[in-house]
Amino acid sequence: MTAAWRFGGLAVCGAVFLTGQPLNRLTAQDTTAGKQVYQKWCAGCHGDNGAGDGQGARHMIPPPRDFTGAVYQIRSTPSGQLPTDPDLLRSIDEGLPGTAMPGWKTRLSDRQRRDVLAYIKTFSTFFADTTQRPQPIKFGSAPGGGRGAEALKVGRQFYDSIGCRKCHGDLGRGDGPSAPTLKDDAGHPIFAANLHENWRFNGGGTVEDIYHRLRTGLDGTPMPSFSDLIENKFLTDEQLWRLAQYVRSLSPEKAPEVNDVIHAQLLNSLPTSPDDRGWNLTREYWFPLVGQIVRKERWFAPAVSGVWVKAVHTADSIALRVVWDDRSQSPDSAWLGHLGRVLNTLVGDDSTREQPALWPDQLAVQFPISIPTGMERPYFLMGSPSAPVYQWRWSSGSRSTAVAGLARGIDRFDPLSSGGVAAQAVYDHGEWRVVFKRGLASADTASQLPFRTGRAIPVAFFAWDGSNGEHGTRMGISTWYFLALDEPVPARVFISPVLAMVLTLGLGMLVVWRAQQKTSYRRQQ
Repeated sequence: MTAAWRFGGLAVCGAVFLTGQPLNRLTAQDTTAGKQVYQKWCAGCHGDNGAGDGQGARHMIPPPRDFTGAVYQIRSTPSGQLPTDPDLLRSIDEGLPGTAMPGWKTRLSDRQRRDVLAYIKTFSTFFADTTQRPQPIKFGSAPGGGRGAEALKVGRQFYDSIGCRKCHGDLGRGDGPSAPTLKDDAGHPIFAANLHENWRFNGGGTVEDIYHRLRTGLDGTPMPSFSDLIENKFLTDEQLWRLAQYVRSLSPEKAPEVNDVIHAQLLNSLPTSPDDRGWNLTREYWFPLVGQIVRKERWFAPAVSGVWVKAVHTADSIALRVVWDDRSQSPDSAWLGHLGRVLNTLVGDDSTREQPALWPDQLAVQFPISIPTGMERPYFLMGSPSAPVYQWRWSSGSRSTAVAGLARGIDRFDPLSSGGVAAQAVYDHGEWRVVFKRGLASADTASQLPFRTGRAIPVAFFAWDGSNGEHGTRMGISTWYFLALDEPVPARVFISPVLAMVLTLGLGMLVVWRAQQKTSYRRQQ
C-alpha cells in the first residue's frame, strides 16, 4: 500500500473527540490483526509508531492524535482520565467532524474496528493498568423547555459569566479576544470552535454532546472542564444544561443542505447594502469549501468552511450577497502569532518556510465568459490560458471595491479596465458580509459574461483567510454550481386564471338560471 493511498484515506483509527454514550459490550480483540489494519489505513496519518507523525500529518490542522501520550480530547470520563473502549470505538465508527478523521463504520468490519482499537492502546503504557478501568461520568438528562426564551437567557448569562466569550467570541464565532493565542499542549495552532456550525463539532452537535464536553473538557487544549464549578456550587447542573442549550441554539435547526442551483429572485430594486432588509425575504444557499490541493502550493487546512449566498436581480442589474464566518478581520497583527504556528505546523511543497505576513481576507466569485453548450464548463480551478474564466474579486484591504477580471489559471489574474462590478462589505463579530452588484448586460461580451434569464449560469466560489496564512494558491475552493435568474411572470399567468374563474362562474350561473326557468315553467303547467 503506497503512502499516497494511506494518506488519501486520511486515516486515524484511534479516537480523539468522542461522546460519552455507552455502546454494547466489546468482544475479544486481536492486537496482531489490529496492527495490520492500522498499518494499512491509519499509519499514513498517525505514523508507524502512533506518534501522530505520519506523512499526512504535515498537512493537517488539527494534527492527527499522538497515541503515545494517551491524551484524548473527547471522552465520557473526567478530565485527565483515559477514555473508555466505547468512547474510542464511537470515534472510529463515526469519525470526527471538522477534522481529517473519517468514519470507518461502513469501511471496516466490526472485528477490524475493535482489533485496531486494541492495537492503538498498545502505543501507551497508561492503558496497561487493567486494575483501574476508566469510569464514565454519570450524566443526567436535559431539563425541559430548552428552546424557551427564559432557558436561553440563563444559558447566555453563564456563557458570559464563565468566560466562554473570551475564546468563542461575543456571538460564538470563535473570534474572542483570546482566540489568536490558542494552541494545544504540543504548541500546534488551534481554533476556538465556531458555535454556529454544530455539524462540525468534534464529538457531536446535540445538546447532550455539548453538555458532555462542558463536563469532561477537551484534554490537551485550552478548553477546560466545568465539572468543578458544579462541585463548588458556582453553578448548578441545570444551569450548565442551559448553557449547552444556548450553544446549540446558535446553529441552524438542521445542518445545511447543498443545492446545485441558486435562484436569483426578481425585484423592482436591488438591496442597497449587505444588511438591507430586502435580503431577509430571499432564500439563502450554502456551499462548502475545501482546501486547494490540486496545484502547488497546496493547502489542506482552509479556515473558511463554506459560504452562504443570496442572489437577486432587476430588469437591468444583479446583486449577490456572500456571507462567511471568519475569526479575524485580516490583515490583523494580533493574529501573527497564530499565523506563525500555522506555517510552522504545515509543511508545504517548498522546503523554504514562509515568514508570517499581514495578508488580507479575499473572496472570488467565478463565472464562465460565455454560457457553455451542454454540460461542458471551463476548468473549475480558475480556468486555463486557453479557456479563461470571468471573476469578481474582493479584498478586505479595499473592502468597498471589487475587481472584475479574467483568470487564466490559478496563478494568473488579469483585471479588466471596465469591469463594471461594485462591492460593499461589512465585518461584524466574526462574520463577513459582501455584496457584489453589476449590470446584466455588458458591452464587452468577449470578456464579461452577460447575465440573462432562462438559463443556468455556472458559478463557483473561492475564499482566503489572510490570518490563517492563505494567499495565492492557498485557499478554500468550491466546484461549479449554477445561478438562475428568475424570469418575469407573464401577465397571462395572472389573467388566465381570472378569465377561467369568470367563465366558470358565468356558465354556472347560466346553468342555474336555466334550471330555475324550467322549474318555473313546470309549476305554471
